[in-house]
Amino acid sequence: MTQGAGQGPEAVRTATLRDFRVPAYVHETGPYAQSTPPGGGTRPAEESPAYSADSSEAYTPTQRDLPVINRGDTLQVAVDPAAVAAPQPIDGPGPLYVVGDVHGYLDQLVAALQEQGLIDAAGNWSAGTARLWFLGDFTDRGPDGIGVIDLVMRLSAEAAAAGGYCKALMGNHELLLLGAKRFGDTPVNSGAGTATFQAAWLLNGGQKTDMDRLQDHHLQWMARLDAMELVDGHLLVHSDTTAYLDYGDSIEAVNDTVRETLTRNDADECWDLFRKFTKRFAFRDDGGAEAVRELLGAYGGARIVHGHSPIPYLLGEVGSEDDEDGAGPVVEGPHLYADGLAIAMDGGVTMAGKLLVQQLPLDT
Repeated sequence: MTQGAGQGPEAVRTATLRDFRVPAYVHETGPYAQSTPPGGGTRPAEESPAYSADSSEAYTPTQRDLPVINRGDTLQVAVDPAAVAAPQPIDGPGPLYVVGDVHGYLDQLVAALQEQGLIDAAGNWSAGTARLWFLGDFTDRGPDGIGVIDLVMRLSAEAAAAGGYCKALMGNHELLLLGAKRFGDTPVNSGAGTATFQAAWLLNGGQKTDMDRLQDHHLQWMARLDAMELVDGHLLVHSDTTAYLDYGDSIEAVNDTVRETLTRNDADECWDLFRKFTKRFAFRDDGGAEAVRELLGAYGGARIVHGHSPIPYLLGEVGSEDDEDGAGPVVEGPHLYADGLAIAMDGGVTMAGKLLVQQLPLDT
């Protein structure tokens, strides 16, 4: 591995945010070319959690989604270059990895990718032909959602050049950020009264710094993300819901329908898409395994892999916002449940949990 000037093999390098910025892009023309940040919105008065840990109902987008434990400033992560394994040459497709919800925690993402040997100490792709999938929710709640998107976009190019790939799925927070940028304070029919994307975005962790730095190429990239994919027998989705069935009877149909919905640019239609993608816990309780089998029967695969619902909620071990020491729920790794048919990948990084990067298949 190439070392920095004056560094020996035992040197420890501190990774900082500026190491992971990408060069300026040439902005594309398109539906975002004339977009401007929405007007200032205020946080709605009702900020009670939208569901309890034992609730089977999906959360209401006009209420706050998940409590967030204050993590403080972004961490600076010390990285030992000697600890990052060099990629091994292999024949055929490389190993498959998935990443759970990131929510703006760039330094935690960098550390997790380095721990798996997917990027080097400088933040560059180092995994050769490995395949990496992000399961969505790059922004909101954490300090640097745009930095996360920039890193994923850059790694996509670097991985492709090395014979691997880095790809991403659409999460409900991508839909929320797109809606806040496009529609701002335009009223939508929420099914429970009048709502706006702007208010829902602020209520659920929208960061002004992300909106200020959001550019056309970020928006174009988010709007083109697929909603689901089948890889090596794993059905990859963001949300633990059966609502995908409302959008098509095949993976291609679902992805096309989601893109077409966003292209039509209808506020109510986009809100309905966002609302359905926020549903959760379909695989957790009685009948959960049957719900997974319904999705696998429609779209293929032997297991479903998802983010969206933090593992502490799935286990009923929810941390408190009032923890003075910042201690959160302990998450050691992905959660295998629903008769072994579902793998949850949201380690609860916004709750002082863990940002998960996992190689598949998961050992049982």
